[in-house]
Amino acid sequence: MTTGPTNLARFARLVPRGPTLLIIGVLAGLAFPALADGVRPLMAAAIFVLVLGTFLQVDGTAFRRALRRPLVWLLLPALAMLASPLAVGFAARGAGFRPELIVALVLSVCAPPSSGTAAVARVLGFDATIPLAVTLLSMALAPVTVPLIAAGFAGLALDPLALAARLALLVGAAGALALLLRNQAAARLVQHARIIDALVLASLLLFAIATMAGVRTQIEAQPAAAFTCVGLAFACNLALQLCGALLTPGNLAARLTSGLILGNRNVGLVWSAMGAAVSPMTALFFAATQFPIYMTPRLIEMLVRRERKENASP
Repeated sequence: MTTGPTNLARFARLVPRGPTLLIIGVLAGLAFPALADGVRPLMAAAIFVLVLGTFLQVDGTAFRRALRRPLVWLLLPALAMLASPLAVGFAARGAGFRPELIVALVLSVCAPPSSGTAAVARVLGFDATIPLAVTLLSMALAPVTVPLIAAGFAGLALDPLALAARLALLVGAAGALALLLRNQAAARLVQHARIIDALVLASLLLFAIATMAGVRTQIEAQPAAAFTCVGLAFACNLALQLCGALLTPGNLAARLTSGLILGNRNVGLVWSAMGAAVSPMTALFFAATQFPIYMTPRLIEMLVRRERKENASP
């Protein structure tokens, strides 16, 4: 009889094709709305597994060493939480965008980096330590920066204590469980690293499907607005990824990792904090931001493969 761990180990062999599976997840959620609706209640659990799995896979010594780098504790968090939303907001105003689009753009970019960025980096073969560290530091800044930027550009009053509570519950619970598991079963964690990768990938896939809940209905109801939002979401995400890559020293992997940090945002956090204050256009744009988050890793994978081939050529 095939055991559960054996099945997970087999699934873990799909990890190198993770970026392709993420695209499949988004497309499956669009093609089968009932599937996306059914998976939607699992979003919170999927995010928890993403954070927990990344904590388990990151070396503690390397994590502490990363926190001593100015790039990690100062530059990237400042770029993510302050410079990026302000630059996007002023650029959108200068371009003459409609106020509702400006609000949607700024609110999406003022969110901290996506909880799954470190997991995506690991799937791509990058070091997950830096994105995890920057994400945690950005989450610590979010209760201060998000309400200030939301008030300045959108006139919204977000509760900083509620934001802090959500973040503390997510990160604190996952961190505490990871610490317990590391202390009690460190050797087994190393032995089953591929299985942990598989669980993280499965969570990413579930999250990709779940984020498409209701999106097909929105697209069918407002096709022109939906395509505008998707186009802007890709343009904004790619522009931020390019900025991160250009501003980061080091090799291609380090530059692309910084790009992922700046481009992929946890809009669900801002979305939930806004509650009923979310306008239909903002909700549509928030949903559109999921497309580049799950589709650009495939482009990044192609860039990395191309560079490796060029370096391997005589």
